[in-house]
Amino acid sequence: MRFRLVQSLPVVYANAAMPIATPAQYRAMLDAAQKGGYAYPAINVTSITTINGALRAFSEAKSDGIIQISTGGGEFASGTAVKDAAYGAIVLAEAAHLLAEKHDVLIALHTDHCHPKKVDPFLRPLLEASKKRIAAGKGPLFQSHMLDASELPLAENLDLSKKLLKECAELDIILEVEAGVVGGEEDGHDTSGVPAEKLYTTPEDMVAVYEALQPIGRFLFAATFGNVHGAYKPGAVKLKPTILRDGQKAVMDKHGKGAEMDLVFHGGSGSELSEIRETLDYGVVKMNIDTDTQYAFTRPIVTHICQNIEGVLKIDGEVGDKKTYDPRSYLKKAEAGLCERMKTACDDLRSTGRTIFGTV
Repeated sequence: MRFRLVQSLPVVYANAAMPIATPAQYRAMLDAAQKGGYAYPAINVTSITTINGALRAFSEAKSDGIIQISTGGGEFASGTAVKDAAYGAIVLAEAAHLLAEKHDVLIALHTDHCHPKKVDPFLRPLLEASKKRIAAGKGPLFQSHMLDASELPLAENLDLSKKLLKECAELDIILEVEAGVVGGEEDGHDTSGVPAEKLYTTPEDMVAVYEALQPIGRFLFAATFGNVHGAYKPGAVKLKPTILRDGQKAVMDKHGKGAEMDLVFHGGSGSELSEIRETLDYGVVKMNIDTDTQYAFTRPIVTHICQNIEGVLKIDGEVGDKKTYDPRSYLKKAEAGLCERMKTACDDLRSTGRTIFGTV
């Protein structure tokens, strides 16, 4: 896929932190995944520890990857006394830029579901932060952002998407958009009551998205095919990956093979491997994974507390065991647990061993 940018920016930025991907490297990542039939795990982070767990996983898997921050994650990172989602997202992103320098895979930074009412308080401050970084000779703070205007009628969704894509393209940033609704609840994104038919994007919708956005700049598209956020048992969610196939076909039949879109799989936690792999054949290059990594992070902490309960708690006037209630003792285990789950995601998405770091 090739898209015209509204404004041309330098390919190489002075003092760019590596290996956070430059805009050109991020586009190369997406091209490589599309051509190679694999996708990148995109993990939501909320802290230094979760960032380090993700970086460790991508490094050990020799996989490039995507680290993303939600509005809720940004708010949490800013502190319970501040609760400023944009400020917390900037803190986490700047930390990721520094921490990533110690690793030898490419990482893209992304923001998750931003609904229309949060565009001004969340997304636009982040675009302004990127503008300041670029003016200072650095790359943008984030390589892509997500606008989730799926709650709006499609025409209104696309109108807002076009405006924001133009703003992003001027900064060499990619915009992810969604048409159709991802079900369930995840970090403040709650669509559990929507009608079932809204969970499936139509081929006509996919053609409309392509025709509205392609002339403006590069974009990612979260087409929905029954996917749901949160935890669920196998078989509880009825995914229809063929919706992606049919939608891509409709777009390419009308606009040629070069019109194949970069698709995003939301709600990847708990999905069957066969369904994950099938979506790779239809143009999915990014899969969000949050619920499973939250559990993988928390489970070792619970085990640590249970196995060391007498040391963690000062029972019957005793002094406890500082080594066991020191947060580092269990957060190290949490980081390792998250890392292992992310490496499984890399295997599932066939990105293991396919880093393009050092080649672009």
